[in-house]
Amino acid sequence: MKERIHPTGKGHEDVMTKEELKWQLQEKGMKEALELLEEAEQGELAELELVESLGLLRDEHLNNTLIEVLQNEGVEIIYIPAEE
Repeated sequence: MKERIHPTGKGHEDVMTKEELKWQLQEKGMKEALELLEEAEQGELAELELVESLGLLRDEHLNNTLIEVLQNEGVEIIYIPAEE
């Protein structure tokens, strides 16, 4: 059974499996995001500092899903304030 990810909790239209996320990232050429995910899966990424207002990706749905998957892999997301 596939692990289901609910990034926004709004319903089934927002549900994406980890494999679907990987496919989307590959299709869009988001190599850095794929590398982060692979590092998390291999236990090589314990924490990630992130400016919440910027996120990791411009696509909000993919961004939310990637953050959720990283957290499910045990990565602690540390939100830092944006510098003015």
